[in-house]
Amino acid sequence: MEQQAAPSSAPVSLKQEIAQLWAEHLGGREVGVEDDFFTLGGNSLTGIKIIDRVAQDYGVQLSVRDFYLAQTPARVAELIEQGRAGT
Repeated sequence: MEQQAAPSSAPVSLKQEIAQLWAEHLGGREVGVEDDFFTLGGNSLTGIKIIDRVAQDYGVQLSVRDFYLAQTPARVAELIEQGRAGT
């Protein structure tokens, strides 16, 4: 039996969602979950916009310092999960 592709409504991992969010704010370039924010051309204004979107979309307020130290979508996703868990 052939395996069908997942429907487009299939859940996307939080890491992938954050990578997509970064791509929106970094001129539509492709962003992987382990890509570095600054290597991709990220700057302070872009970082603030992404932090604001994370607060809106996920209900987690990241500090600018934590965001910059995280540097990758994967690590930002971990911060969001920690924030959701209240740790």
